[in-house]
Amino acid sequence: MRTIIAIFQLLVLSALVLFARCANYEQVFIAGNIYFTDADCYARMSRVQKCIEHPGLILRHHDFENYPTGTTPHTTAPLDYLIVGLAKLLGPFCHQPVDLAGALVSPLLGLVGMWFLWWWGRMMKLKFNGLGLILYAVSPILVHGTELGRPDHQSLLMLLILVAICAEWTLALKPSRGWGIVSGCSWALALWVSLYEPAILFGLIFVPALLVRQGRARLSLDFRRPGWICFVAVLALALLIERRIPSWTPLVSDQLVRNWMQGIGELHPVPIWSAAWFSWAGYLILFVPFVSLFLGKEWWNETEGALFELTLLVLLGITVAMTLSQARWAYFFLLVWVLVLPWMFQSCSRRALIWIAFLLSLWPVAQDWDSRFWPNEEESARLAEEGLERVNLRELALLMQSSEVEPILAPWWLSPSLSYWSKQPAVAGSSHESIPGIIDTARFYAALDPQNARAIAEKREVRFVVAYDSSRTAANCSQILGQTVGEHAVCYLLNRAPAESLGFLVFAAQNGAGKVFRIANNQ
Repeated sequence: MRTIIAIFQLLVLSALVLFARCANYEQVFIAGNIYFTDADCYARMSRVQKCIEHPGLILRHHDFENYPTGTTPHTTAPLDYLIVGLAKLLGPFCHQPVDLAGALVSPLLGLVGMWFLWWWGRMMKLKFNGLGLILYAVSPILVHGTELGRPDHQSLLMLLILVAICAEWTLALKPSRGWGIVSGCSWALALWVSLYEPAILFGLIFVPALLVRQGRARLSLDFRRPGWICFVAVLALALLIERRIPSWTPLVSDQLVRNWMQGIGELHPVPIWSAAWFSWAGYLILFVPFVSLFLGKEWWNETEGALFELTLLVLLGITVAMTLSQARWAYFFLLVWVLVLPWMFQSCSRRALIWIAFLLSLWPVAQDWDSRFWPNEEESARLAEEGLERVNLRELALLMQSSEVEPILAPWWLSPSLSYWSKQPAVAGSSHESIPGIIDTARFYAALDPQNARAIAEKREVRFVVAYDSSRTAANCSQILGQTVGEHAVCYLLNRAPAESLGFLVFAAQNGAGKVFRIANNQ
């Protein structure tokens, strides 16, 4: 009977995880085609497409953004080939296996994360593991990180970090070489995927623990050695395969970089008074300071397990602080909270009371989902407009397909998708390495003198120019450049008088999403 109940629980949780992560299917599957949720996803899929065309390729340079210079990207191979492998599996069953694999990879990683958390909680005999599992399934920020149509490295990173932290907790309670190997491999793979969040989390877990344990003469690494060997081996393999160190130094003014970053949602700060905290984590997050104070009085006389639990609370506090500065840290704050939540009530005997309190605490989470499933008229109209715009942009991109290299100049947030659909490189991109191309694109659209715009197009070897909504383009250019865009700027002229074409552009096509121009001397 216990086995039947456990299997039923796993099936229900799996259905809940997939249902939540695929709730946006109407924005992904449109008119028989597959669309991704943001610009970075199209950049990732451009990498995947090249890996499909050239099996075994390790992409160390992007020629499809910041054309003609290209970029040395921070993205790495693991997620590329995870999507490639999934596309191979889906190939016999659908006619768009690559796009479908890109759409499904993150929900599947989220599902694997839930399976691991379910198994690990049962192994650790966590009394209230179901609290963390339900929150993992429905937390809007965790869903966003692993949602349908979002082939982003964050989804793989979340799984690896979850496994790594759980392995560390297990090692603190039940030292074993097996969990040491799991820990070493997970941390190394996470560092391979990204050198930002994993490196900080790795340091936050290991450095304080080593210092404290050495002060107590309790440092014993025998069971860790196989894990450290695996850790070093995986990192050595990563260096051997990637054979590069990503460039983090912008090639333009720091102020222009900051201006551009203001338009990136995941880089925005999340104020401490924001309602998003409760929408992500529920009201029970308010109990953490009291639990922290209680544990802080007792931890010096406790076991290694209690020491790690204190480390986990400190990690929760630091990820909250990091989220206050950048919203992208919210994924990892919620992962830690999902682990802390069952532990907080481990010694409580009143199960019914805890479950009632937990379910009531999810009221703001339920409100968030209510607004998603039943949006108001304004939001419904916006979603419908976005879906139609995606279809129209794809039609324009297909008109720019060619056997020759014909670079595209378009607003930066549209460039990755246009590049992916047209198979043509773009001047702009969605990564910080594309900043030079983003700045040149903004200067092109903001130019008051057509000759200045033409000089930028010639320098960038542009063949197609895309005219998008002039007001939005002007507002974005103004934000990036830190100056007002005049009403006679190129972005306005292209929409007002396409037949005149500024003297160096020839009108080629248009639909509801925008217009396409070709450079006149390449007609």
